[in-house]
Parts: sequence; C-alpha cells; structure tokens
Amino acid sequence: MTITKKQKEVLDFITAYWDEHEVAPTQKEIKEAFALKSFGSVQRYLKYLKDAGHIDSDWNARRGLKPKENQVINSIDSTIDIPLLGDVAAGIPIEAIENPDNTIGVPAHMIRDNKQYYALNVKGDSMIEDGILDGDIIVCRHQQNANRGQTIIAIVDGEATVKRYSPNKNMIELIPANSSMKPILVDPRESEFSIAGILIGLMRTYE
Repeated sequence: MTITKKQKEVLDFITAYWDEHEVAPTQKEIKEAFALKSFGSVQRYLKYLKDAGHIDSDWNARRGLKPKENQVINSIDSTIDIPLLGDVAAGIPIEAIENPDNTIGVPAHMIRDNKQYYALNVKGDSMIEDGILDGDIIVCRHQQNANRGQTIIAIVDGEATVKRYSPNKNMIELIPANSSMKPILVDPRESEFSIAGILIGLMRTYE
C-alpha cells in the first residue's frame, strides 16, 4: 500500500530509532519529534502504517512498535516543482497575475506526461459544488483547447476565471458549480477569449 511522504518520515523515524536503540520510540517521542498536536495524530499515523503492512505493534506495550523488514515502500508525495502563477477567480473573473519566479511542489503522480503544468490560487466560491473551495490551489495542464464539460482556466478580456466549459454556436458559456450563480456568457465576436489550461487536480491545507 502506498504511503504519503509524512507517513514515510514517521516510519523512517521508527526504523532509525530501532536501529540505534534496538527498541521502538514511544508515542510521546514520536509526537515530540514531529511536533504533532495530539496523541490522536500519532495514533492515526501508526494505524495507517500498520494497515499498510509496514509496522507491527503491541498496543499494550509502551514500546510495542516494530518496523517490518524488506518492505518496498512507495510514497505518493514525491514532489515536482511547477510554476505558481497567481490567482484565478472562482466567481467573477479577476485579473490574471503571473509570478513566474514562484513555484510549488505538487505530488509527482499528478504529472503524467511531458505537458506543461502550473498552479493557481483559487479566489471565490463559484465552484464549491465541484469541491473547489476558496483558498485551494488548483493544478492545471496548459493547453488551448478543451472538451465540453471540462473545467478550464478561461481568459476573458485579460482576466482569468475557472469554470466548466460549454461552447455554443455563437456564445461560450462559462458555467459555475454553484446553483446560486448564473453562467458567464462570452461572445467571442465582442470579447477576447482564450483557454489557458484545464484543471487536473487540486491541493488543500487545513491549517
């Protein structure tokens, strides 16, 4: 079973402690080593590592952890740096701001080919019914075309917004995923319109 980068760091700490002391660290030592806020956080890490088959544990023993030997460990959180280009509106379009010197590390499994990728900060709540929230960071693949129904990064008169794409004969509908909001209607004969990419994933923090 694949584990995250942080889970692997906890496993590596347990393994290194075993190699040095021939005994497992206590939950208190793990908590302090990673500055975790509670023993519940420690126990969640240990449960996942046990369920993933990387440690054995005797829950009745104070030092009852033991790393299993000869485990092949895959981390889903090896990262690749991509440009963080600024803000995109999940609402009324806002000015596209590019900061090409800024980068952000994204999980490597999001980057599946040799295409160009970038990330944007989400501002607004027009896409909340698709699980895209204000403050999220969305990962996008750069391309200038899209299929109907895909979530795109649209540039309308120099301003960027993230919406579902619905082209019609004379108009382009940029459809929010928020039932309280109406689509943005774009007439390509009157407005400059382009597609800057499509949404392929998002990242969220809770602190």
